[in-house]
Amino acid sequence: MKKLSMSELNRLEIEEYKSVKKIPVYLVLDNIRSMNNVGSIFRTCDAYRVKEIVLCGITPCPPHREIEKTALGATESVLWKHYENVKEAISFYRNKSLTIIGIEQTDKSVHIDRYNVDTTQGYVLLFGNEVNGLSESILDLIDFSIEIPQFGTKHSLNVSVAAGIAIHCFSIPFLRKMEKQ
Repeated sequence: MKKLSMSELNRLEIEEYKSVKKIPVYLVLDNIRSMNNVGSIFRTCDAYRVKEIVLCGITPCPPHREIEKTALGATESVLWKHYENVKEAISFYRNKSLTIIGIEQTDKSVHIDRYNVDTTQGYVLLFGNEVNGLSESILDLIDFSIEIPQFGTKHSLNVSVAAGIAIHCFSIPFLRKMEKQ
């Protein structure tokens, strides 16, 4: 066994990446405070070919040196936009007939490993603030709530870690389908 070199990884150039098919998963980040979290999420979205990131409220936007520390250039490859208000973003994507899913622990949440991703439709994955999560007023606007099961003493995961898990779970069925085509 040997570690692969950068050239052996055969990664796409940014212009190539922009033209390849993306999976129909959109991430909405509502009032995320940490630029490092935002940068990490950009990088994960690049890795899984997520369609778009939507930055809402106080969520910091590129270009910014602190975001780039963890994004490592992914702000150039991943399509993104900003909305002042998350409700406007949800309304925009609802009009595109996408399923809106809040990643949050609620009394009606489904464990992510029990959710069956339908590759004939698109999804919006909504993530809330690092401390408060999704606001109660947003819960009325989503179709489902999904939670990531945890088995330790803590009540939540870092938002960039939670986003990575959710992106992986939602992306793999689409990427496998694309491989077969």
